Amino acid sequence: MRIGLGLLLGASMAVALPSVSWAQANAPFYKDKQIRLIISAGVAGGYMEYARALADFMGKHIAGNPTFLVQSMPGAGGLNATNYLYTNAPQDGTYIGMIHSTIPLSPMWGTQGVRFDTMKFNWIGAFDRAPGVCLMWAKGEVKTWKDLLEKVSTVGSSGAGSQMDAYPALLNKLFGTKIKIVAGYKDGTEIYLAMERGEVDGRCGGQMSNIRATRPEWLTDHKIVAPIVISLKRHPDFPDTPTVMEFAKDDATRMTLELMTVSQGLDRPVVMPPNVPPARVKEIRDAFKATVADPEFIAEIKRRNMGLDPVMGEEMTATLAKAFASPPEAIAAAREALGGR
Repeated sequence: MRIGLGLLLGASMAVALPSVSWAQANAPFYKDKQIRLIISAGVAGGYMEYARALADFMGKHIAGNPTFLVQSMPGAGGLNATNYLYTNAPQDGTYIGMIHSTIPLSPMWGTQGVRFDTMKFNWIGAFDRAPGVCLMWAKGEVKTWKDLLEKVSTVGSSGAGSQMDAYPALLNKLFGTKIKIVAGYKDGTEIYLAMERGEVDGRCGGQMSNIRATRPEWLTDHKIVAPIVISLKRHPDFPDTPTVMEFAKDDATRMTLELMTVSQGLDRPVVMPPNVPPARVKEIRDAFKATVADPEFIAEIKRRNMGLDPVMGEEMTATLAKAFASPPEAIAAAREALGGR
């Protein structure tokens, strides 16, 4: 029996077309896509360093190997980027963010300008755990905790959502320090430059990993001092500097400080907008886990002198849920200490 060439071609196409459609339907979601990584700080600081490292390595741990584009969206102490991720960014899994560590608790404090619900975000993970340190330029007059209590000092801030604003406000309210907050800086790096120029005395909430990476001479040449550490335990870089917990006068103060330091265990948090499909959230969480365990990524972080003590998304979510379930009196005390900032 003879079969025409056209019939054979038609039959082969009939077989091939469904397989092509099946392949397209079952291709990884992220194939040929780009993930936009929004950071809440400027381009010169530690956030951009972590973002670039993540962008370089995370794609290979995601099916489809998407590319990454890092976009800086500074302002309002990190609120600009966070609000954008919550209200404007696509919720299909193509947008993720790296925001200020103090931002997740902002709704609890009644911070002005908050337009998000923390627990509706999808928390992917955090890169590090970083105690808060108040740093002062060594040539200035303020060098010790006693100096902070007795002398007026100035610290820079990028806005009301940041540690740079929250920590000095907390010290002023709870302990009576005389710290003046100078707002308007784009990010922590600008404040470091301002310290070098003598515009401000220091910065509270400075990240030591960032200083080791970008200004190691500040430590080796003793250009900075730390009058106080805002943490539950002393900092290894400043073993002689006391923590605020050592001066807590009562249980209420201790409870407030414990609540305020929750964010220190979630440094450089990575987040996805709300309403992203759960399977896609899991895919990105798994990719984050794989990235922070990747030997090449770890080596890159070490090369850049940055910290890496990661927290996974599930633990972050549980930690934040516990914080929001704190006793109302503890939340009210912390909110009052921040002065509605």
